[in-house]
Amino acid sequence: MSNSPSLPLSLARTIDAINSAIGKACSWLTLFLVLGTTIVVVLRYGFGIGATALQEAVLYAHALVFMGAAAWALQRNAHVRVDIFYQQFSGRRQALVEIMGNVLFLLPVCLFLGWASWDYVSNAWATYEGSSESGGLKFVYLQKSIILLLVVSLTLQGVSNLIKAIYIITGRLPAAEVKHG
Repeated sequence: MSNSPSLPLSLARTIDAINSAIGKACSWLTLFLVLGTTIVVVLRYGFGIGATALQEAVLYAHALVFMGAAAWALQRNAHVRVDIFYQQFSGRRQALVEIMGNVLFLLPVCLFLGWASWDYVSNAWATYEGSSESGGLKFVYLQKSIILLLVVSLTLQGVSNLIKAIYIITGRLPAAEVKHG
């Protein structure tokens, strides 16, 4: 038996690294959310100046923080989980629950969301949809594409979690303790 990881486990680790990088990058946008919102409020209520483009940029960043970092949160077990029983399970039993949750819930929801949003996003791209607000950003099509980022990153993270759970069940990977966010 070789010490090098198998192809599926290497794939899972690559997916984890990509989702981690995306999640960390998106998490830095929270600083922009605070600063941008503060500036919008000060301009509006302090000086009577509207900053539509900045306000929309804050909305874009907000979407990226939540949808762009969702897979990273799933990877780190920082998502909402009702674990009254789960925390008491053995590592292999937790892995079985992980497999069932991914196959029965996560992946079907991701596939449905991708299917349901495809026309919405592609129509925005077909017209290079921009803001309907005067002075707004011309990149609404990019904002709508964040939905597909969510779908792709969560689907890939689900695949990564499945691979790792299968390795745990088969005893080829040690079961990690569940740590919450």
